[in-house]
Amino acid sequence: MNAFKKRPGKCIELTASVQPLTEVIAEDPRWEAFGLTGRAEVAACAALRHLGIDPADYEISVLGTDDARIAALNGDFRGKPAPTNVLSWPADALGPETAGAKPGMPQPDGLFGAHFLGDVALAWDTCAREAADGGKTLEAHVTHLVVHGVLHLLGYDHIRDEDATLMERQESEILGKLGIADPYSEDR
Repeated sequence: MNAFKKRPGKCIELTASVQPLTEVIAEDPRWEAFGLTGRAEVAACAALRHLGIDPADYEISVLGTDDARIAALNGDFRGKPAPTNVLSWPADALGPETAGAKPGMPQPDGLFGAHFLGDVALAWDTCAREAADGGKTLEAHVTHLVVHGVLHLLGYDHIRDEDATLMERQESEILGKLGIADPYSEDR
């Protein structure tokens, strides 16, 4: 589902002049001032590259919103009308049937341009509160949540224990490459 807006995209280094992997819609102006566009691009590209996926073949929409809007989205799509930090809507069902197995790989469209992986939404109020409560920088926490959301788009999940272990390991490795402490470590 493309809950926001679709635009062809290519992963970029932030200095390149091609379309990015992510299209960010900042409904809440605090996200724009924060620099969500650059942060989402770096995090999403790092996640795909870590998994051996060429970001140039894909696109992702990212919505930066507030608690009220994400509560409405959470209610509409998950039946839980309460704020949450991040929501994801994968375009394809890539999740494995076997607990702890790696998800399937997305297949680029080839002839039709970048393949849409799905949508990710972030709530400013919840993200800022969690970062402060956890003693993390907002930048590190948001980067983690974008990586988390992108992994959901790629079929990773944390409902079953084995899947959660796999997803958390991927998140920790990706964040480590970005110089961000393991969010699941007691020693962070």
